[in-house]
Amino acid sequence: MIQLNTERLIIYTALREEMQEIIDEQNDDMLKKAYREMLQGALDHPDQWEWYAIWIIERKDGAKVGNLCFKGLNGDGSVEIGYGISAEYQGRGYATEAVDAAASWALRQPEVRRVEAETEPDNKASQRVLEKCGFIPAGTTGEEGPRFVKTL
Repeated sequence: MIQLNTERLIIYTALREEMQEIIDEQNDDMLKKAYREMLQGALDHPDQWEWYAIWIIERKDGAKVGNLCFKGLNGDGSVEIGYGISAEYQGRGYATEAVDAAASWALRQPEVRRVEAETEPDNKASQRVLEKCGFIPAGTTGEEGPRFVKTL
């Protein structure tokens, strides 16, 4: 298990049982499907668990505020990050703190050259998180919307 510590947060890779619990508790069908795919990716690539697993974002007082993930490690040295903060914890800087820590960690790994992300076109809050973390617009659009990139 990998664990990152920030000023207010502990961010760590979920174990199989924790991932299954998150899947079982999820009511959104699209998220449930995505989480199942993450778990399957982690099981298919146990030596690269951190690149497929759900990462839990927890405050230091134990409150779980959200999660993030990488969407596999690509052969070109890129990883894509996704993240979400529970509605009751949004607007407090937790996403920025978590994404910054996770992207910085990823870029310290020898096989990673860049971290990518994409947001819904209207999700200005998520785009602002990426900008605060040093991501820049990539000039391309993915399935969800505009893409951003961060390199060393």
